[in-house]
Amino acid sequence: MTYRFEFNLYQRQFRHPLTTHHGIWKVREGIILRLIDEKGRVGWGEIAPLPWFGSETLEQALTFCQQFPSQITSTDIFSIPAELPACQFGFESAWDALVARNGGDGGDEGDGGDEGDGGDRGDGEESHIETEQISQSLTHASLKYSYLLPTGEAALTSWQQGWQQGDRTFKWKIGVTSMESELRWFDQLVQILPPSAQLRLDANGGLTPHQAQQWLQVADQAGIVEFLEQPLPPEEFDVMRAMHDQYRTPIALDESVATLNQLKTCYQQGWRGIFVIKAAIAGSPTQLRRFCQAHDIDVVFSSVFESAIARIAVLNLAVELSHLHRAVGFGVNHWFV
Repeated sequence: MTYRFEFNLYQRQFRHPLTTHHGIWKVREGIILRLIDEKGRVGWGEIAPLPWFGSETLEQALTFCQQFPSQITSTDIFSIPAELPACQFGFESAWDALVARNGGDGGDEGDGGDEGDGGDRGDGEESHIETEQISQSLTHASLKYSYLLPTGEAALTSWQQGWQQGDRTFKWKIGVTSMESELRWFDQLVQILPPSAQLRLDANGGLTPHQAQQWLQVADQAGIVEFLEQPLPPEEFDVMRAMHDQYRTPIALDESVATLNQLKTCYQQGWRGIFVIKAAIAGSPTQLRRFCQAHDIDVVFSSVFESAIARIAVLNLAVELSHLHRAVGFGVNHWFV
């Protein structure tokens, strides 16, 4: 079957800039995709690059879309190179959405997905997102969410908003300012969070081995930390694997497993801890599904601050593939205007 392909850019302004070890992020930019079949039915997808995590840049994704034919087939979609993982995800999830919605009459690749929307909107997109969010609410009802706190001292008060809306897992980025200050705020945060709360610490690869050991020691003492996420850069894999066996607090890989190829490599090298998967930049959702089904890995699906189109597609994967006792990293809507 042949599909008409259309796309447009979008921008989403953060309510407050997001500060991580990678820098300051003020605007999320991406590309909304539309695949239209011969009957006029639409499948929506999203390309939401995160180049500092290893995906293609927005400029590379835009160039690819501009050079892609306006009439495409499923063969075209499933032939996108691995060097464009966000494009792979966007096109395949759009195709999945269209085929799943229409009873699988679009071809024989892939197996499932759905859509949503956000960013710059064309005709009908706003009503589309509302319809999809309503239709998916029951599908995603089994999921728990991890609420992303602001960095630094602001976390000491902002957790209450997440708690009031029902979130019990909180994520706090570290390695952003001095360790002395962050340890002090951590101690205060541990004291004020309710006993049933869990805290995730995310260093974005910004710690030294000595600092990582310090954090793991205080995390073990606190008893509230679910895991320490990516304490060291990806090239320090062997060090993180050794640390994982030395402390009660687990280590989770994130930047180390940004793409499907990286995930496979870490698994082949013996990682059996937690994998934080940002599916919107990981590459082919079809191949990701197959890998997760073939290997019983401990996976946490996480956001790249995508719009509702990619969000719903990723959450569909989470319902299908993740260990549901762990919260998904999608408590981020409060970060946008």
